[in-house]
Amino acid sequence: MVSTDKPVKNASGRYDNVDFHKAADYQYPPIKCSYNRRDVLLFANAIGVEKDEIHFLYELHPRFAAFPTFPINLAFKQTDQDVFDFIARTINVDVPGVPPFDPQRSVDGERGIEILQQIPVSSDGLDLEIRGKVIGVYDKGGAMIMEAEQVLVDKKTDTAYTRMTSTAFGIGQGGYNGPRGPSKPIVLLPDRQPDARHIIKTTPETALLYRLCGDYNPLHADEAFGQQAGFKGSILHGLCTWNMAAHGVLKKLGASDPERLKAYGARFKNVVYPGETLETRMWIVGNERGFDSIVFETVVKEDGRVALSNGYAEICQKKNKL
Repeated sequence: MVSTDKPVKNASGRYDNVDFHKAADYQYPPIKCSYNRRDVLLFANAIGVEKDEIHFLYELHPRFAAFPTFPINLAFKQTDQDVFDFIARTINVDVPGVPPFDPQRSVDGERGIEILQQIPVSSDGLDLEIRGKVIGVYDKGGAMIMEAEQVLVDKKTDTAYTRMTSTAFGIGQGGYNGPRGPSKPIVLLPDRQPDARHIIKTTPETALLYRLCGDYNPLHADEAFGQQAGFKGSILHGLCTWNMAAHGVLKKLGASDPERLKAYGARFKNVVYPGETLETRMWIVGNERGFDSIVFETVVKEDGRVALSNGYAEICQKKNKL
């Protein structure tokens, strides 16, 4: 018997029995994950952390710490200490009422992270899992949009370390008369010079290094694969750009103190090619409850196209001596 919650493909290639409302609050199977100090060091190197931030780069430093956005990659890495088949791992979990996402026509739209508690430098002694759920699925006609939440939790103590949000776009996968969903607010940038700028020059090898953090999508290593996907060649991971911008924000406005970043997020606007230069422009727009509210954008310096938009961060104003 066919489940009443599972859409069924018809002769036209579309799906019957689609009801996006059924997806809200669907709980994904938990994802076990683990990491070691070497993973933390590799991540810091891959996102461009510099030697004057040695506490992220040297495990014997008295204040050695994981960069606070490190958990964003754990859903890719999981418990693996070796490379794995990325395509095989991206098989979709059936979500009630929702047609399966076509991974070749799906793009990452937006990511956010809330730091609930600073993560340790390794998962030794912890029993970590990522608990995910669907926030909502929306129909934009030409696209299906899925918003999801993931919380990194230690099962032993029920300690939650981070809450992560994502928006995925299924291009050409809408048109089922589903709910359009709420309108997302647009982050307005002040009409003045930025309070800070951070510039990082990527290299042709940047994506090849970043992929070792757990995202082995061939789109970021294989030139032919990138061309087949409609690009000039292989492209930089969107999350590499996202994490590089996070590093720039924390370095310039948070004194590179891992305890000060409390929230961060941005929308993916345009692809970046390895070798291009990223400039993150930041503005402090508020100061409440001991936090600086920051907005930012990241542009490709060579031609000015926007790589990240709707950027925001909250940084605690306390000063820690590193």
